[in-house]
Amino acid sequence: MAKISVFGIGYVGVVSAACLARDGHDVIAVDVDTGKINAINAGKSPIVEEGIDALVAQVVKAGNLTATDDFAAAVRDTDVSFICVGTPSAPDGSVGLSYVTSVCENIGKALADKDTYHSVVVRSTIVPGSTEQACIPVLEQTSGKTAGKEFGVGYFPEFLRESTAIADNDAPGLIVFGYLDEGTRKILEEINNPLPCDIHAVEIKTAEMVKYTSNTWRAVKVTFANEIGNIAKASGIDGQTVMEILCSDDKIAMSPYFMRPGFAFGGSCLPKDVRALKYLAKSTGTKHHMLSAVLEANEAQIAKAEQMVVDSGTKKVGFVGISFKPGTDDLRESPLISLAARLIGRGIDVSIYDPFVQEAFDTATPGAGRGNDDVPDLEHRLVKDLDALIEGAGTVLVGNHYGETVEQLKKAAFERPVVDLTRLNREMTSDDKYQGICW
Repeated sequence: MAKISVFGIGYVGVVSAACLARDGHDVIAVDVDTGKINAINAGKSPIVEEGIDALVAQVVKAGNLTATDDFAAAVRDTDVSFICVGTPSAPDGSVGLSYVTSVCENIGKALADKDTYHSVVVRSTIVPGSTEQACIPVLEQTSGKTAGKEFGVGYFPEFLRESTAIADNDAPGLIVFGYLDEGTRKILEEINNPLPCDIHAVEIKTAEMVKYTSNTWRAVKVTFANEIGNIAKASGIDGQTVMEILCSDDKIAMSPYFMRPGFAFGGSCLPKDVRALKYLAKSTGTKHHMLSAVLEANEAQIAKAEQMVVDSGTKKVGFVGISFKPGTDDLRESPLISLAARLIGRGIDVSIYDPFVQEAFDTATPGAGRGNDDVPDLEHRLVKDLDALIEGAGTVLVGNHYGETVEQLKKAAFERPVVDLTRLNREMTSDDKYQGICW
């Protein structure tokens, strides 16, 4: 069991401290507010939350939780410090880090007088880069020690919902933490191992980004549900029933397939259906902010890919894939068709490798080329051999993922510019020649 100091006796701090103490860890809660300190030491919770009063009383009585305003003693007597203070918005919308850096300053001063290894773990919600750019410099300056060598650093976001926080702590949907050093990784794994959830140990910036992504995704879902509800009501439909039925589909509606950063959506359904729902909203006098934003953002992703090809300086680009997704010859509203047409309009020569579109033309399928209204001479732009396409291209654009092409394209990425819209391989990230659209 670990010895843990929790800095900040607010909502997250109290719930975290009480749950950790219940799990057998020795916990010291730290704050400057004497009222909160006195409440904890009296076995009372300074916050209102389902089940927290009984839990605080239980762990204080057992001797696993105490509270203090002595920062130095808290650091001296524990192995790891969790920073759980607030990060309110600044007037310009940026995250306020003053409380976090103030705590870091006090912890750093305590670390200067501590001989044994100690880890500092931020739990407060802070934007990506904050731990490395704001917290670590303060800790190093005030302690006179080097992060990752003489003391540990980590970022361990919480996903506690008010009113269900204890239940969320005990059965989390997500556990992720970032770490700078193995000592911090080990202690965070030890704390989380008993919980019924996979543990994602990543770099610090990634963990910070996951927290913001999770919270923003929740906000997006609320906004989307409200917009659908407004449109449904204006059309004489119960929007809550619609969303309840949608959420019962855990195969497609909630599928991670659509939560994978990459290129724009297309095909015979999604673009036209978003447009149609937007038109329905307009015809009923209902605002449709999100539906408009979806189409605008999709168009912007095509424009981004166009600029990436232009920036490569090429006059000849070889497309790997032209259909709206791999495994089909369907070109209806394919964003790759739109992209190719834009590049052709700029005077860039476009050749295409697409085994499924190629097959449709080779076998004289009645629907060959279906959905293409924008790329002239499509059949004559098709290249059957991938090596020939690569050799003849100044830049290779990977639009669709075909498993049999991966090794050839990975090799090509060392020899010429490659713009990847689908991600050939998870190990590949943007460099001088290879550019991923979202990685």
